[in-house]
Amino acid sequence: MTVTYTARVANARFCGFSKLLLAWKGSIYKVLYKEFLAFFAMYTAISITYRFFLYDDQKRYFEKLAIYCNHYASLIPMSFVLGFYVTLVVNRWWSQYTSIPLPDRLMCVLSGGLQGSDERGRLLRRTMMRYASLSALLILRSVSTAVFKRFPTMDHVVEAGFMSREERKKFESLHSPYNKFWIPCVWFTNLAAVARCEGRIKDDHTLTLLLEELNGFRGKCSMLFHYDMISVPLVYTQVVTLAVYSFFLVCLIGRQFLDPNQGYPGHDLDLYVPIFTLLQFFFYAGWLKVAEQLINPFGEDDDDFETNWLIDRNFQVSMMAVDEMYGDLPMMERDRYWNDSNPRPPYTAATLFVLRKPSFQGSTFDMAIPKEEMHFQPLEDIAENMEESGSYHPNMALFNRLLNAAPSPTGLMGGALRRTSAQLQRLHHSPSIDQCTSDDDDDDDESVKIGKGGSLPSGLGQDTQSTVCSVRDEKGLRTPLLEVQFGANTERQRHSIFNEKKEMSEVEEKSDEELYIREEREEVESTVGEIQAPSSRLLRPPQSSRETSTRSASATPFTSRHRSAFTFHPAADSSLEHCSSQPAINHNRAVPTIPKPPLGGNKKSFLTVPSHNEPQRFRSVSMGSELTGS
Repeated sequence: MTVTYTARVANARFCGFSKLLLAWKGSIYKVLYKEFLAFFAMYTAISITYRFFLYDDQKRYFEKLAIYCNHYASLIPMSFVLGFYVTLVVNRWWSQYTSIPLPDRLMCVLSGGLQGSDERGRLLRRTMMRYASLSALLILRSVSTAVFKRFPTMDHVVEAGFMSREERKKFESLHSPYNKFWIPCVWFTNLAAVARCEGRIKDDHTLTLLLEELNGFRGKCSMLFHYDMISVPLVYTQVVTLAVYSFFLVCLIGRQFLDPNQGYPGHDLDLYVPIFTLLQFFFYAGWLKVAEQLINPFGEDDDDFETNWLIDRNFQVSMMAVDEMYGDLPMMERDRYWNDSNPRPPYTAATLFVLRKPSFQGSTFDMAIPKEEMHFQPLEDIAENMEESGSYHPNMALFNRLLNAAPSPTGLMGGALRRTSAQLQRLHHSPSIDQCTSDDDDDDDESVKIGKGGSLPSGLGQDTQSTVCSVRDEKGLRTPLLEVQFGANTERQRHSIFNEKKEMSEVEEKSDEELYIREEREEVESTVGEIQAPSSRLLRPPQSSRETSTRSASATPFTSRHRSAFTFHPAADSSLEHCSSQPAINHNRAVPTIPKPPLGGNKKSFLTVPSHNEPQRFRSVSMGSELTGS
């Protein structure tokens, strides 16, 4: 019953599909011509009534009704409704076909797993295969009208040879209110167990494989039964059907040709026959007919499944595989390419053109890449290039890298810093400076604004201390621990950054830990000497009550260990700024100063801060906090 036209469309040619339009069996014309004629007849009847049987006032009313129907008919989403519905039905149609039980895998396992060329072995194989075919017949008889017409009763099944009379009695003696297509499968498993006990199935692995194939076969039978029991939801089918038929009922009135003398928009012509309306009916109604054809492929339509042919084919092939072909092997001999390492089967003259085509090696086989782009690049250089080409400031990336690479003060430099702290406590008798104060003499003009800083990138908080940096005019000089030199142009900054990166990489490669500790201690001692010389400048000047209240209200002391504060003091007309390290914790406790970086010659810090010309600019950066106030 299936209409096959695959050979007719094997090659794409001029008007290839056009030839299929002349076919009648399985065509849309055969399915739709009755509905099409009925629609055209009703349209003609309404048109004749409008033209010849209505009075003028009735015609005017009908014309208004036709314009109204034509305007609102487009609100029905025909393409949307039909598209989803037909897609659902087509997917369901193909899934039902793949659920048809085929005995090919089962018969191969049975023929190779159940041994014995005697009559007992032959009887076991044929009986087991017949039980599998009987199970498929019972389920197809339950879901297909064509199969049921062929086997209307169990007597027809017995008479056809799928079941013996004793088996029928046994089958009918098992009372169950449900479909009993699964009973022959249970008989199959019992016979498989008997064959295993008799030694005809050599091991449990073969028995397991045989039962797994049987379960797959039985699962497909069960799936067919469930497809037959559970249909597409009725409400969905009703919605689609009502949408299509109501649309064309409205079109019977709305698509009428009205009197051109009335001057209605879009009604300038009177063609009598609505060509495009008929085409629209043909497409939309034909789309619905496709769903009607495929929603149950086990019927007797032209494109329904050939279930009776499948029953005949499966029964004949399965019996031949387990009986006549058991142990029947052709004599083995050497093939004609026995001594040929590169066998090449011949081509006929009609297919000789295939030899001229080169073998496909892949879509990138012939891709050409310039030689200068084939060299591997070191990953460090690539990372540095990415940092230099980024949109952020290069000083921040360098400072971030230095902070990540710096050792913890509690590690290598813990002892040196503790000794420096003790010396600072002996030098300082007054509370240490932990907050940034204003250097202006006039307290009424400006006041110190200290707040929490915004959090910096994640790398700034690793192995570093919480730091508060401020930039302001240099009116009260502090002891310069780190001198920061600001470049006048961008090129000098980039050059200095490159040199600092190179020197930093050399420092990181030092493996001698003792040498590193000795160098750090020397630097700490030199720093202490510098602090002792201008010790008078470390004394904190007297503070006004207003400054004290401002700092106590705005600044929040840090609670973590060894936290310090960098204070930058830019000169008014100079490119040099001084950075002083002041402890940011208890006033009576001094924190050791940060040692100068191991760079020779000119004093430069790893941090290059752009100079600012604003005279009273205050900047605050907090590393280790959450907010930044400026």
